[in-house]
Amino acid sequence: MEVIVKANNLTKIYSKKKVLNGINLEVKKGKILGFLGPNGAGKTTFLKLASGLLRPTSGELLIDDHVPGLYTKSIVSYLPDVNFLFKWMKIKDAVRFFKDFFQDFDTEKAEKMLEFMKLNENDKVTTLSKGAVEKLNLSLVLSRKAKLYILDEPLSGVDPVAREKIIDAIIENFNEESAMIISTHLVNDVERLFDEAAFINNGQIVLQGNTDDLRIQKGKSIDAIFREVFAEC
Repeated sequence: MEVIVKANNLTKIYSKKKVLNGINLEVKKGKILGFLGPNGAGKTTFLKLASGLLRPTSGELLIDDHVPGLYTKSIVSYLPDVNFLFKWMKIKDAVRFFKDFFQDFDTEKAEKMLEFMKLNENDKVTTLSKGAVEKLNLSLVLSRKAKLYILDEPLSGVDPVAREKIIDAIIENFNEESAMIISTHLVNDVERLFDEAAFINNGQIVLQGNTDDLRIQKGKSIDAIFREVFAEC
């Protein structure tokens, strides 16, 4: 099976602190990886490296067999953990922005996503609730025909109703020809999405594997395993 993401002894140092310390990880086509850990574990740093926003200090990171750069940015659709839209925008402006910026953006799909999310294209971004902003951002990111989707805390601060909408959207729109990484500490809400899970703490992978295998081995849900792993760390 085609490997979309491959990290080998990946390390990132900020001001002499190892934020990532020897990460080894693979994500294959057709798979959704849950990248799980507490705040400050190194999740966002890894995702920024994979999206080409940061460079590693040492080790190897390949996206579709390429070092992160111009090519990989064209095949990676990245949802950061902060709102990235300009305040002056209406929803329809955000759609046009993505259409102009990304060649793989599917406007028809975006319109269907907005309808599914019950978002009005004439609403201003600044008038939206946090949950609505999350739904808008996710709609834009999933409307690209990317090889790799990276979602950094897509449910953070979102109410339960909005969470269900977001999870349903991911399920309905995931392309089996691509791969996805979802970073979260709200494991209970989204663990049903994951084919694989990697648990990270203090910049190191402390447990990883197929989610069904992990459930059988531990006799617990992924959420319960998460709580067990990080109670010990």
